[in-house]
Amino acid sequence: MAPRDSGPRGLDRALPVWIGTALALVVLMGLPLGWLAHMSVSGESGYTLARYRDVFADPALQKALWNTVVLSFWVGVASVAVGAPLAWLTARTDVPGRGLIRGLVLASFVTPPFLGAFAWVMLAGPNAGYLNRLWRAVTGVEAPLVNIFTMPGLIFVVTIYTFPYVYIMVANTLALIASDMEEAGAILGAGRLWVALTITFPMVLPALVSGFILSVLQALALFGSPAILALPAGFHTITTQIWSLFQFPPKVEMAAAFSVPLLLATIVLLWLQKRLLGRRGYAAVGGKGGRRRVIPLGPWRYPALGACLVVMAAAIFLPYGILAKAAFSKAWAQPLTWDNLTLGNFAFTFFQYSATRDAVVNTLELGLLTATVGAGLVALLAYIASRRLVFGYQVVAFLALVPVVIPGVVLAVALFIAYTRPPFVLYGTLWILFIAYLTKEMPVGYAQSDATFRGIPPDLEDAGRILGAGRLRVLGDITGPLARSGVIAAWCFIFIGVIRELSASIILFTPNTKVMSVVLFDLKEEGQFGAIAVLGLLMLALTFATVTLVQAVLGHDVLGARD
Repeated sequence: MAPRDSGPRGLDRALPVWIGTALALVVLMGLPLGWLAHMSVSGESGYTLARYRDVFADPALQKALWNTVVLSFWVGVASVAVGAPLAWLTARTDVPGRGLIRGLVLASFVTPPFLGAFAWVMLAGPNAGYLNRLWRAVTGVEAPLVNIFTMPGLIFVVTIYTFPYVYIMVANTLALIASDMEEAGAILGAGRLWVALTITFPMVLPALVSGFILSVLQALALFGSPAILALPAGFHTITTQIWSLFQFPPKVEMAAAFSVPLLLATIVLLWLQKRLLGRRGYAAVGGKGGRRRVIPLGPWRYPALGACLVVMAAAIFLPYGILAKAAFSKAWAQPLTWDNLTLGNFAFTFFQYSATRDAVVNTLELGLLTATVGAGLVALLAYIASRRLVFGYQVVAFLALVPVVIPGVVLAVALFIAYTRPPFVLYGTLWILFIAYLTKEMPVGYAQSDATFRGIPPDLEDAGRILGAGRLRVLGDITGPLARSGVIAAWCFIFIGVIRELSASIILFTPNTKVMSVVLFDLKEEGQFGAIAVLGLLMLALTFATVTLVQAVLGHDVLGARD
C-alpha cells in the first residue's frame, strides 16, 4: 500500500520541501562565494590575476601574512602543550577536582576571545595594567613585568582560549582507550614515563595533531584578539589587514583577492585534519568496554592541581575578576575601595551610551531568529542527508559543512559583495547579519543534528510509512520528538555563536545595525573600560544562562554532547 501522502506513481508529496530546502542551501552558499571568486579575478578589461599579484607583492600584506603564520604556528604548539597534559590529568589520573577543572575548561571554551583580550589589556597593559602596577609596587622596578601589546602577548591570549580544542579531542580519545596495554607494559617493568611515551602517546597522536591543526585554524581566522592587541602594537594579521582594506577608501577587490588564499589555506588544513581524525579509530583497539584505570599521582596530586589552576587563572579567574572589578569601579586601575565603588558604569552603559540598548536588542533579536531558523534548517538538511531523500544528498551534507572552512572576515567580504547589489540589496539591514550568522553557525548546528538523526534507526519511520503516513507526518509525529534534544542542543550552539560573533559583524554593521560585540569594539576605541566590563559581563551572563537553561531542559551536559 502506498503511503497516504504519496502522489501519483508513488512520488513523495513532501519532495518539494526537500528540494526547496536543498536549493535554499545552494543559494545561501553559492551566491556569496561565487561573487567573492568573481570579484577577486575581475578587472576593467576582463578576468585577470593582477589583484593577486598586487596582494602578494605588497610588503605590508606580506608582513601581515608572515605575522599570521607565526601567530597560528605558536598558538598551535602552545595549545597542545597546555591542552594535552590537562586532558590527561582529568581523564586518567586522580588529580583533585577533575569535574571542576572540566567545567572551567568549558567556561574558557565559551568565553569570547576578544573579551579575554580586553581583560588582559587591563591586566597586563605596560602602563596601567594591574599586574604591572603590582610588580612595580612590590619591586620598585619601573620597567613593566609583561607587555600584552606584543606578538608573544597575542599568542598567549589566543592560546588560553584555544587550548580547549586540544583538550576536548585528547580527553575524548583517552576516554576510548582501555588501560589494558598500559597495565601490561607496567607489569613487564616499564616505568610510568616510558609507558606514557611508548603506549599512550602513539595512541593519542592523531588527536594531538588534529587538535594542533584546529588550533592553527582558530588562530588563522581570529579577528578580535589581533585587532585589540596587534593593532595598538603596530602590526597586522591577515584578518585585521582585510578589515583595514574596508576602511575609507574601501578596496573591496583587494580584500576579495586577499581573502581567497586565506580560504584555501583553511580548506587545506581542515582536509588534513579530517584525514588525521579519520585514523583515530585505531586508538580504540582496547574496545570501549575496556577498563580505564585511574593512575594515582601520589605526592604529585596537589602540585598537578596547582598547575591546572594556574592555567585556569590565566583563562578564567584573572580575566573575569578584572572585568568584575572594572564594572564596579569609578577608576578601574585604582584599588576597589568604598570611595572607588560605583554603579555608574551600569547607568552609563544602559541609559547614557545611546548605542547600547539598540545593540542589545539587535543581538537578542538576531540570536533568537538565527537560532530558531537555523535549528529548523539544519534539522531538515540533516534529515534529508541521513535519509538520502534527494539526488545528490552528499552535496547537501558537504555544503552544510562548508562554512566551517570560511573565516568570519572572509565570509563578511563575500556577503558584502553579494548583498550590496541587485537582486538582493540587504546591506544596511539586519537581514545581512542574519544571513551571515546563519551561514557561519550552520556547520555547528548541522553536525549536532546529523549525529542526532543518524542515531535514530529508520525502522520506526518505515513502520509509520507502511501504516500510511507520509514523510512529513512521520517526521513530525515520530522522528521529530525523538530528535528533540539534538535540535535544542543545535539551537543552543547557534544562539551562543551569534551572541559572541565579531569578525563578520565588524564589516557588515551600519550605525543602525550594531550588535553587542561591535559596541564593545567601539567602547575600546573610546577607552570606556568600565562600560566594556559591564557589557562583557552581560554577554557572559547571557551565554552561561543559555547553557544552564538548555542543560536543565535536556537533563545532560549540552556542551559534552557537542564534543
